[in-house]
Amino acid sequence: MTMNPPNLLTLSRFGFAALFMACLSIPFPGAATASLIIFGLATLTDALDGHLARKVYGCSAFGKLMDPLADKVLTAAAFIGFVELGIMPAWMVTLIIAREMMVTGLRLLAIDKGVLLAAGIWGKQKTIWQMAFILSILITRAVYSVYPWSFLESGCFQQLVFWSGGAVTVLTVWSGIVYFRQNMHLLSSDDK
Repeated sequence: MTMNPPNLLTLSRFGFAALFMACLSIPFPGAATASLIIFGLATLTDALDGHLARKVYGCSAFGKLMDPLADKVLTAAAFIGFVELGIMPAWMVTLIIAREMMVTGLRLLAIDKGVLLAAGIWGKQKTIWQMAFILSILITRAVYSVYPWSFLESGCFQQLVFWSGGAVTVLTVWSGIVYFRQNMHLLSSDDK
């Protein structure tokens, strides 16, 4: 199979996810800024591969399957890194990743039955808010690494992060519930 540019950009996101996780996990000067830049570049590849696939090269079955998977790996890397850094509790991240794995499983089941499931409106909203939350944390960390601000160490800020993460978790779980309800027919034992 020949890889076209959109599919290569999709695959690059797996590499970006690994580099991003290393920047979150390994303390070194500029790590917070590097993690922000890498995540930002990965997010740009997501926008660019979608544009190229729709407007220039056409959508491929590989892209339709791997693009959302690459997004899930990237966001999972961020959320797992946030647990390691003490930014988010593990139970929130467990719910988020469980939802992503269940939806991916449903998509694979649909493919086995000859159906290609697209993301719904709730799934798109979930992705937007996850990305906004992740980027806000990464920007805050990058700014704090250069200009330490006492508010960012306050209990008020920690509560803001906790409740924002909780809202993202609830939205993520809700979007999964809606997705399963809309595609419940695929869970039947019939072949098609």
